[in-house]
Amino acid sequence: MSARDLSDLPWPRRTQRLLLRPPLAEDAAAVFAYRSLPETAQWLSGRPTDQAAHARVFAQRSGGTLVVEAFGEIVGDLLLAVEDAWSQAEVEEQAARSQAMLGWVFAPKHQGKGYATEAVRELITIAFELGVRRVYADAFADNPASARVMTKVGMRQEARHVKESLHRDGTWRDSVSFALLAEEA
Repeated sequence: MSARDLSDLPWPRRTQRLLLRPPLAEDAAAVFAYRSLPETAQWLSGRPTDQAAHARVFAQRSGGTLVVEAFGEIVGDLLLAVEDAWSQAEVEEQAARSQAMLGWVFAPKHQGKGYATEAVRELITIAFELGVRRVYADAFADNPASARVMTKVGMRQEARHVKESLHRDGTWRDSVSFALLAEEA
């Protein structure tokens, strides 16, 4: 029987160089430090600008958030949001909790070391342990680093949406969507 959510799995999870675990309240400052940087926040749906407000939101985050440590330092965070796939009404029960959206953010000083690829590979393993049949991730097309991670972990590009995402700078941007089925992993 598959686990139902992250709390059903043993923690922490270790990869060759990383430790993945659910976040603690005291992790908020480290996460704020890199998420609030302009070079990081340009790709996020929201840019945290107030550390105290971020800490409050961070403490209330859903159970789908994990932090990533390398050598005892938080280097990034991950999102695994299990959700229902679209379905016709007669089969909606079979679509319940059948896919997961993946997301990741890594501190700029830790990018380019393969940490994101290593962590996302493990995140995909975790998603499939939860019993989903499909994982997907979206990104601004102008963010090639995310697309490279998706490709390196075996995800395939399923779509490129032209000028469908409104960036905070007021420009409409292209986005890309990648996915992987459990049977392909």
